[in-house]
Amino acid sequence: MAKRPFGTCFFESYAQISLAVLLGHEYDCLVNIDRPDLQSNDGHSLGIEVTRAMEESKKAEDALLKDIAGITPAPEDDEFDLIRENGYAYGLGKGRYIGTKELSYWSMALPLRRIIESKVSKVGNGFYGRFDKMGLFVFNRDNLREADAVKVMNYTMSLQKYLDIRYDRLYLADIDDLFVCKLEDGLKESSRIVRYTISQEQRQMFFSNAIMRQKQTKI
Repeated sequence: MAKRPFGTCFFESYAQISLAVLLGHEYDCLVNIDRPDLQSNDGHSLGIEVTRAMEESKKAEDALLKDIAGITPAPEDDEFDLIRENGYAYGLGKGRYIGTKELSYWSMALPLRRIIESKVSKVGNGFYGRFDKMGLFVFNRDNLREADAVKVMNYTMSLQKYLDIRYDRLYLADIDDLFVCKLEDGLKESSRIVRYTISQEQRQMFFSNAIMRQKQTKI
């Protein structure tokens, strides 16, 4: 697995930064490699695959098209300049608009249920190798309720119940929240999921730092 400069993917950088800030130092030194996207420096302690999903509905499709067409409410002038300069909008405003570089990322997104099925199948057949701990980080363009996160968590556990290689953590991220789901056996459902609220200031910080890493790799 070849290393690549950390920051070549905005969303992988955004995921690592948000995990480190919200969850702690365990995530500080993750490097951007491939299969899975984020890995501990030793190559075996922690691996996290980063992907994206969006609601499979006419409403979601129309919203994305309106974003692309610039029909949705325009951002503030300073945010618009950032989006125009860098091509990314995720983490700014309330997620009502999209940057040009994000278009292919979100246009290729599978609905949440199908992307979970695909990623569980891949981890189970060894596609990402073996790590002491394995996580799946899923970006969502649609806001998630806690009840939605619980359903996705339970579905993921049911899919990988009999697998030898499986995810230990599921991270479900939208603009305003990060749901951290513990997938190990033997836990009470009430202790499996923690919701972290992401403030506007944190979103802007995640965005700015991810953009900075993009620029650093071009120097």
